[in-house]
Amino acid sequence: MRRIPLAERLRPRTLEEFVGQDHLLGEGRLLHTLLSRGNLPSLILWGPPGCGKTTLARIIARLSDANFVSFSAVLSGIQELRLIVKEAKQNQQAGGPKTVLFVDEIHRFNKAQQDAFLPHVESGLITLIGATTENPSFEIISPLLSRCQVLVLEPLNKEALCRLIDRAMTDRERGLGELEFTISEEARDLLAARADGDARTLLNFLELAAEIALSASPSSTGAKISAEHVTEATQQRSARYDKAGDEHYNLISAFHKSLRGSDPDAALYWMARMLAAGEPPHYIARRMVRFASEDIGNAEPQALTVAIDALRAYDFLGSPEGELALAQAALYLATAPKSNAAYTAWKEAFQDAKKFGTLPVPLHIRNAPTKLMKELGYGKGYKYAHDHKDALAVQEYFPSELRNRVYYNPTARGYERVIKERLDKWRKILAKRRKMKQGQ
Repeated sequence: MRRIPLAERLRPRTLEEFVGQDHLLGEGRLLHTLLSRGNLPSLILWGPPGCGKTTLARIIARLSDANFVSFSAVLSGIQELRLIVKEAKQNQQAGGPKTVLFVDEIHRFNKAQQDAFLPHVESGLITLIGATTENPSFEIISPLLSRCQVLVLEPLNKEALCRLIDRAMTDRERGLGELEFTISEEARDLLAARADGDARTLLNFLELAAEIALSASPSSTGAKISAEHVTEATQQRSARYDKAGDEHYNLISAFHKSLRGSDPDAALYWMARMLAAGEPPHYIARRMVRFASEDIGNAEPQALTVAIDALRAYDFLGSPEGELALAQAALYLATAPKSNAAYTAWKEAFQDAKKFGTLPVPLHIRNAPTKLMKELGYGKGYKYAHDHKDALAVQEYFPSELRNRVYYNPTARGYERVIKERLDKWRKILAKRRKMKQGQ
């Protein structure tokens, strides 16, 4: 493996090599049009890490035949800016190329530092390209923002990430092509998912997975990258589990399962065993609070209140009197109607959140406190529920990739029966209104 990181070696040098951001660079799109006309304004590139802000700035500078100067808001200050301005003036007087100043993490500059750019951007001496992961409305001063075109870059989608993987695998000059790696479809998909829209992270993960695959291969070339290699390369190591406490976990497991199985007598016995053995009462109380949400949920919403009240009562009384409050709560939880619908719904929603990464919030339900955000379409078309019959508005609240997802399926036990009937009624009403709207 070469010493320069794969992500840096594969940094695109031309627009043809650049992957993603088709909404800006596609035929007839804003940035494509600006570059084709050779009329480059000052820009603020706003997007998440690894979406191509720095790379795009460099390519833009090359296409405009400009003198590209990179400036870090973390490492540089006003003194360095003065030197850049001085050189830009000398270039201008000598008839040299225009200066494009790229400021990475421009949001890290304070108001006074950002003010220093203003006269030079306004006079046209410098074309500013600022990159930021933060909302420019909040982080860039208004006078500077008004003199720049804000371009919103998006996380790379799966298709773009897979194209980067393919390029890295086949490029013999800058990528991994010389080592003739292959990669399974499962590993490819897993890499794209773990990268979460970040090209740099993707290539770092790929490089590490390739090294793991190569170390396990009998040959110096032709290794196959598997899903197991990717998992190893991208793992988040958790704390080591203390297996010496088996009895502790056996007892709490027996207690929890007795509650779940609606056996109040067994639940009391296992609680007594734990308290007699010196288990901290707060640990038992916390487990009951967890149980109230995991195994009872909205079948009996009061269960969570009872569990928390038991914890407070114990804090007020202490042992041994407070232990009676814990016993009362255990009996209530054991005899309450059971449902894990809330727990299952949360797990599925959380899995989707990890699987699909940072999907963009639909424009119509975004917050729009500033003029820029409104101009970008934030909040446009939002339907205020209270203005509609039954407080039900026909509109989508999910990202398009998750449309029609249903996580919460209430049971017919306890209070969830009421919730189920209510949800079923609402869904029928909304389905009817959608059908009527489509027929118009």
